[in-house]
Amino acid sequence: MTIYQNIKEAFTSIRGNMTRTVITCLIISIGIMALVGILTAIDGIETSLVKNFSFMGANSFNIQNRSSGFSLNRKKKRVYYENITFKEAMEFKERFEYDAEVSVNSNNSWNAIAKKGSEKTNPNTNIIGGDEGYLRVAGYDLAEGRNLTDTDIERNLPVAVIGQEIREKLFGSGNCLNEFIKVGGVKLRVIGLFVAKGGAFDFGGDRIVLVPVTLARAKFPRSNVSYNLGVSVEDINRMDAVSGYSENLFRQVRKLKVKEETNFSIVKSDSVSKALLENLQYLLLGAIFIAGITLLGAAIALMNIMLVSVTERTKEIGTRKAIGAKSRTVLNQFIIEAITICQIGGLGGVILGLAIGNLTSSMIGGSFIVPWNWISLALVVCTIVGLGAGIWPAYKASKINPIEALRHE
Repeated sequence: MTIYQNIKEAFTSIRGNMTRTVITCLIISIGIMALVGILTAIDGIETSLVKNFSFMGANSFNIQNRSSGFSLNRKKKRVYYENITFKEAMEFKERFEYDAEVSVNSNNSWNAIAKKGSEKTNPNTNIIGGDEGYLRVAGYDLAEGRNLTDTDIERNLPVAVIGQEIREKLFGSGNCLNEFIKVGGVKLRVIGLFVAKGGAFDFGGDRIVLVPVTLARAKFPRSNVSYNLGVSVEDINRMDAVSGYSENLFRQVRKLKVKEETNFSIVKSDSVSKALLENLQYLLLGAIFIAGITLLGAAIALMNIMLVSVTERTKEIGTRKAIGAKSRTVLNQFIIEAITICQIGGLGGVILGLAIGNLTSSMIGGSFIVPWNWISLALVVCTIVGLGAGIWPAYKASKINPIEALRHE
């Protein structure tokens, strides 16, 4: 009997045991859906991270007050260091001699409200105190208007560069330049508009209100504030050299002795994305575990169905053997039936997994993706499950004595 005939016979058997087959296919589909869905979402998120991770510039790093600021490794102990003061930050910038851009900035609020007349934003506006170098070290571009200048910083001018989400909330599609908004009760003139960052990993990059760092100190004070130092280099190959120089310089600013531990942290944007990607592996392990348990249950259910099918079709098997069918032919028939049932369930699981995985990925900023490697793996797994579940019933069918089978009622 050819493979085509075996598959045709498999569908005939499936129609004869529709309820049991459908239930088994659904169990298999759930397992494959969990596997493909989570893996699709992970791939979409990884693609987005690699392509769009931009809360810092690609050639930038930050000097921060604590080593655990962006650490997502649960094995590492969280150690907090003393805050970086405005005086220390300014001294570092003044003494910095490398050919690189240095920015002093601070996060003054993550839950402010921006207002324009009767329009206002949700209480999730980010007030950032920055300087003329902030755009470059944070990876921003201007869509309209101008950047902050030295004069804005020195004179504490009430000006702001805003993100696209702030503009849409307060001005719609209209002009926002040279218009006035109120943030935290402070009247600010809009001088610039950022290009939209979008995505899920910019930490509210489109809800930003950038004001001069000196104005932020005076008008948006926050207890226990720590200043960040952003450094951006032209050539990424010089990143290690500049970060080493920056560490030594800031140790001098803090008057640390040679044997004293460095009490601040240098965080690179690629190290943050790597930490996030490492943590996605927990989801991968979870998907494999869920799929494994579900497919094990599906294999047991499928084996039971096949054993029942062998019993119900004993007379049919005896008739085939009596007219010349070999044991190997019967063995192949039942194995192909089991694999066919698994592939039907697997295809359903792949379709559901792709839909759910990409929906999840798009909701948290990932991109649409068709993971052909995971789809291929899912179908291979279905074949293995079908083979494992069908080989024992098929073996029993192949060993049936045709004379006894013909007398079976």
